[in-house]
Amino acid sequence: MVPDIERIIESIVRRDQDSVQLLLNSYNTQYAECFFFNTEEQERRKQQQLEEFRKKKFRDCAPASDSDIDSDDENAELLLRQDLSAALLCFIGSQLQPAVLRVSLHTLRILSRDRRALGHMVTDSALLTLAHMGGIAIPQTCLQQENKEAEDQVGRSCSTTHIRAVSSCEQGAEAGTAPSGCSVVSFSVLAEGAVSPATCGSVNHCYQQKHDGEHVTLSRGKKDTQQDNIEELEKEEDGEVCRKEALKVLCNVIYNSPRAQERASALRLLQGLWESLKEEIWSKVPLSCHFYKLRLLFLLTALRPELRLQLQQERGVSVLTKALEQCLAVRWGVEYEVLTDSTQPPISMEVSQKVIEILKTLFNITHMFHRQEPDEEDAALYRHLVAVLRHCLLLSCEGEDTLEELQGHTVNVLSALPLTCLDVLVSVQVDQASHKCEGVNMDCVHNLLLFMNRRLNRGQKLKEKLTPVLNLLTESSRVHRETRHYLRQKILPPLRDVAIRPEQDSSLRGQLVRLMTHVDTDVKDCAAELLFVLCKENVSRFVKYTGYGNAAGLLAARGLLNGRMSSSNSQYSSDSDSDTEEYREAKAKINLVTGRVEADQPDPMEGMTDEEKEEEARHLISMINRLSRDQIIQPMGVTAEGRLAPLWGQMSDCTLEEEEEEELNLIPEGGKDSQME
Repeated sequence: MVPDIERIIESIVRRDQDSVQLLLNSYNTQYAECFFFNTEEQERRKQQQLEEFRKKKFRDCAPASDSDIDSDDENAELLLRQDLSAALLCFIGSQLQPAVLRVSLHTLRILSRDRRALGHMVTDSALLTLAHMGGIAIPQTCLQQENKEAEDQVGRSCSTTHIRAVSSCEQGAEAGTAPSGCSVVSFSVLAEGAVSPATCGSVNHCYQQKHDGEHVTLSRGKKDTQQDNIEELEKEEDGEVCRKEALKVLCNVIYNSPRAQERASALRLLQGLWESLKEEIWSKVPLSCHFYKLRLLFLLTALRPELRLQLQQERGVSVLTKALEQCLAVRWGVEYEVLTDSTQPPISMEVSQKVIEILKTLFNITHMFHRQEPDEEDAALYRHLVAVLRHCLLLSCEGEDTLEELQGHTVNVLSALPLTCLDVLVSVQVDQASHKCEGVNMDCVHNLLLFMNRRLNRGQKLKEKLTPVLNLLTESSRVHRETRHYLRQKILPPLRDVAIRPEQDSSLRGQLVRLMTHVDTDVKDCAAELLFVLCKENVSRFVKYTGYGNAAGLLAARGLLNGRMSSSNSQYSSDSDSDTEEYREAKAKINLVTGRVEADQPDPMEGMTDEEKEEEARHLISMINRLSRDQIIQPMGVTAEGRLAPLWGQMSDCTLEEEEEEELNLIPEGGKDSQME
């Protein structure tokens, strides 16, 4: 049974920790996997209204949107959830047992999933409270303001009954008769002799014995020491769990609320988070909540442009690169070469998730510098990062999906770095097990090719999933000759079978050619650009491998429809395109438009006289003119610059009378007589 939210709030106001823990445990169990509180109720109400409509055959008032379906009951339930979040934010600032604090934060995490119930969680006091409980350092003045606002907020949010309960609790505290746990203590500074919230409920082993008016302290035994060690360990574990829960709540609030994002930026939350992360990175002993701090760092830099710039100025690339090295236990060889060991076991899921969060943040702070020419210091920093990213591409992970996600984010970061720094990907030593081309190590390029192939086969979200790796391979092929040669061997091997169209081929070339006519122009352009660069931007070679019909889009965009050479063609080497014997034999029969040898077709004008052929040509021109005049089609031609241009007026040889006469010739004899009558 789902506990009554009002009952939970009443227990919170009374500071009855046992009841609060019991009720919140039940609430958390019920809504553990709930992300939309009113979805089921809305669906039920929609079904009910549909049934009523089927019976009555009319609707009294059609709702303008789903939000209009919300009833007063739903609004009341939303207000209760908002009140519960406000009460909990005040409650967690008091002296609580670890288990109660943990379950309270868990409830806040569930409530923070609902954007509509975030009102009390986006205040400065709430954000500062959650940040401090998550282990993020905050100035003392902010904490004092936090406690004051939290106490005021619960009075504003709760019902009149709850306010009276709070007042009675406060009066009892002033009289010295407050119930246990009713006093509020600061999380930042504890008074001397005060009990820390994390130690609340533990046994204080202080042995004293009164003897002849004196107090003699007994020495601790081995059992007492062991018990203390166990309790200390439990306290640390409870503290870690609570910090983790607080960070989860903070991540949800930042993600769901633009207002919270704005206030987090104004409160300099990133500064405290960054200092906390740097301490953990340099200490080399990251805590279990390290992942959620990295997730929060990613959210802040993804949602606030000014924080991206701030982190970049705070040497973010250097520190996050160090974090990557620490997570992956990188071992360095010669300059810009990370030693890889194929016998090492796959990295764990926990490490993989941390690496993914670091890569996402790195992309946020580096993508704006992609087109900029780095200075000597930045170039060295980026090359160091590329060496670590190369190692990421060669790793193995627990789980195929995790590996693909890690490689996908690695590709994103590589595509955001300056092109001049990507030579590190192929500037490593070659061993016998390496893929190589002209004496250069191609292991990294080979893995990128396999990654692209997997993304092609999946065929989902091609713009987000595929275009980064296509762009990376294209740009790498432009600047690195060996990379282009290796990719050309794998994607565009010498043609042998010219009996099928390029887009019908099952090879990697066929998959890319099919993308050249994709409905998404970004996907289409990226696939065509890669193939064009692999052909060294040679138009005839490009048409040879793709067919003129598939290549027309890129050629028209670049002004190359007349077959002239691209202006970038001079940057490539002058090696020749080797044709196979099969291709040379069939070359004269290949249809350049389709890119294959077509079956012999009968001549449609066979048996026609010259006069009949001329008449057919005039008839065709007349139909084209009519379609053009009605704006159904627009005839185009290729200009001297190799671009398409409309053929206005160039096909109007037939006069209007000739067109009318042609139309009459198409009408049967009976139809002509009826029109003349």
